[in-house]
Amino acid sequence: MKRVFAKSTLREFWEKYPDSEQYLKTWYDTAMNADWKTPNDVKQSYANASILKDSRIVFNIKGNSYRLVVKFNFERQLAFIRFIGTHADYDKIDANRI
Repeated sequence: MKRVFAKSTLREFWEKYPDSEQYLKTWYDTAMNADWKTPNDVKQSYANASILKDSRIVFNIKGNSYRLVVKFNFERQLAFIRFIGTHADYDKIDANRI
């Protein structure tokens, strides 16, 4: 990916939930260094990721304690963080629309 929007969202989350910090930093580094061109490329790196419609992918963070929803523009190599939260928070949203 060329850009992930926005790392500050991840930072704010790990400041609130310190046990997520290393997991989110690893995800960020992996995403920034990845050459993902399709959702299936993402699945090769993250087998437990869930592919949704409209180029959205849900990542399980820290053994599924947290959920990260990212919308990708694979053509331009951009990733937009749409949601980061606890599993309980995730259950309250519509990941296809957020």
